[in-house]
Amino acid sequence: MLEWNAVVTVHEEGYDEARRVLEGFGRVQRTDYFNVLVMQVPDYRQLMEELLVQGEQDPASLRSLARVLPVIQTFAFQSPAEFEEKARVAVTAWLPALGGKSFHVRMHRRGFKGKLSGMEEEQLLDAYLMEALALAGNQGRITFDDPDAIIALDTLGGRAGLSLWNRADLKRYPLLHLD
Repeated sequence: MLEWNAVVTVHEEGYDEARRVLEGFGRVQRTDYFNVLVMQVPDYRQLMEELLVQGEQDPASLRSLARVLPVIQTFAFQSPAEFEEKARVAVTAWLPALGGKSFHVRMHRRGFKGKLSGMEEEQLLDAYLMEALALAGNQGRITFDDPDAIIALDTLGGRAGLSLWNRADLKRYPLLHLD
């Protein structure tokens, strides 16, 4: 599979149209998961900005796209334990940005059915971040009502991608659809 840094879900029967639209922004590849594509783009912010402009100029051109999630960090894993360890390391990089802020983790899991639970992993990472912030003396708080930030985590089989989005990003980029 392509080394991806964006995960795209498409609306029912919009697969070919979505692929055609996205090929103008980077390399696109199908996955083993229904209506899910991955992309390799040079700059994730540029992707979101260009999709925003295209959507403003021609809203119908993006009708096939349900969700576009660029990721900043990726890692491979072979077990739930390895996933949890690597996910904790990955989110640690964002502790300075989360201190004193409200946030939550949102996970979309594909693969590892029966082995990884999206809700349990979200809760584990939320608890880890809260503990790490408390130890650093910089409390945060978990909220789902207009948080300051959301950590997005998508898995496709044994590969995970994560990104951090602040409130301004969430309002600016409607294709993120994190909650």
